[in-house]
Amino acid sequence: MATPLPLRATAQWWRRDRRALPTSVALGLLLPLGYLGSLGLGIGRYVGGDASWLGGVRYVAWLAPGLLATTALTAASSDCLWTVYGAVHWAGQYKSQTASPLRPVDALLGHWGYIVQRMLVAAVLQAAVMAGFGAWRRPSAVLAPIAAALCGGAVGVWLMAWAVARRSDDFSIVQRFVVAPMFLFSGTFFPVDQLPVALRTAVQATPLYHGVELCRGLMLPGTSGSALALHAAYLVALLASGLAVARRRYVRVLTS
Repeated sequence: MATPLPLRATAQWWRRDRRALPTSVALGLLLPLGYLGSLGLGIGRYVGGDASWLGGVRYVAWLAPGLLATTALTAASSDCLWTVYGAVHWAGQYKSQTASPLRPVDALLGHWGYIVQRMLVAAVLQAAVMAGFGAWRRPSAVLAPIAAALCGGAVGVWLMAWAVARRSDDFSIVQRFVVAPMFLFSGTFFPVDQLPVALRTAVQATPLYHGVELCRGLMLPGTSGSALALHAAYLVALLASGLAVARRRYVRVLTS
């Protein structure tokens, strides 16, 4: 049976980055561990384990699921911006792929699939380490890495749709005004219930909020199945709409 065309593009990306993969995975693992050690254990000593908003778990265990989703988002903000721009203007991977039997949609799906697979590998390793911090309180915790990759992939495909048509690689506006605010205010480090009503409503409309709540609900008790389904449905809808938009933009850019 012939290999599907998007998988051929995915394999090309894996071959290209195979030497740098151990380093990138190690860095992706060390960053959340640094947060768990410095914030989870450090600040956790002052928060205490009996605070009502912790749900009866230590702060480090409450923090861990949020970091799982946040790490996937920050990875997406890097891999889905500069790498996509480079595939069009610098190294030209998209041009070489579409000069073969691969279509623009195959280039899109192959690259996106590679990015999500990398997110999933990193998330599995992170979740395994987080188990040692008491963050696995439900059997459904095994699904948390998939939820994190879903969050990163849903945001990432929108970033790919934007980056593929850019004429410059100045993506600082995304980092400053999209990624950084979500990183700080989406419930990773403190409950969004502590925010003013207007800001809380805005935060609850962001994908990272739903990713954090989905990962936390899968790993820790206290979240109903209907709430988990709602968070997952939001991310799936964001992903589906993003793929539709990205497909049109990839076709337009790579066939012009």
